[in-house]
Amino acid sequence: MAAASMSRLSRRASGSASAGPFLRRILYSTATASPSPAASSPPLPPAAAAAAGADRVRWDYRGQRQLVPLGQWLPKVAVDAYVAPEAVLAGQVTVHDGASVWSGSVLRGDLNKITLGFCANVQERCVLHAAWSAPTGLPAETLVDRYVTVGAYCLLRSCTIEPECIIGQHSILMEGSLVETNSILEAGSVLAPGRRIPTGELWAGNPARFVRKLTNEEIMEIPKLAVAINDLMQSHFSEFLPYSNAYLEVEKLKESFSYPL
Repeated sequence: MAAASMSRLSRRASGSASAGPFLRRILYSTATASPSPAASSPPLPPAAAAAAGADRVRWDYRGQRQLVPLGQWLPKVAVDAYVAPEAVLAGQVTVHDGASVWSGSVLRGDLNKITLGFCANVQERCVLHAAWSAPTGLPAETLVDRYVTVGAYCLLRSCTIEPECIIGQHSILMEGSLVETNSILEAGSVLAPGRRIPTGELWAGNPARFVRKLTNEEIMEIPKLAVAINDLMQSHFSEFLPYSNAYLEVEKLKESFSYPL
């Protein structure tokens, strides 16, 4: 019906040139009022929509992966190590026993190795990376050895941190830097490329400079801090077991009623 009306109007328009504006208004209103076949058709079911165009399906997950393999390299995480669900480990990354990587941290081992030692911890929003080579000629891999605490929002790139050290939050360690055993880098410090913090010293500043020697009491507290964070990690670790932590509550209930396990 609409097509017949449009043909009559077109024939009438060919005979009269003065009806041009009026005809254009009528044609425009007719075209907008007539429903299109696509609009009148009912929506497809989800299975049919997915079959018609799989690239148009909206996935309902974020797509973030905790362990990202790169080529032949796959991150290695020990059985009793804790990696938060929001952390990302990519490429040549090794996390040893008792270590922990907290929420939002990124360990990107696409160019070189990144190793996290026993009972070490990398706290929230840290970034660990490794370059192809270091300007000092030292190994370019990033090593965080045992009982090391790395505070939140730190940036570590191709550096070496020996056992029992503390890196304060918001600190930056550049390529080839070395932190020797029983040392502390204060929060917000920047350790320039190739710089070395000797054993038993406290450094701070941008660029980091020597402040003073650590006391024996302070040196004894360094591994205790790592152990305390490891104990805290256990409560987070139990929440992400493959079969949840419901059985732990059942065991506690049985013990409260002196029921044999």
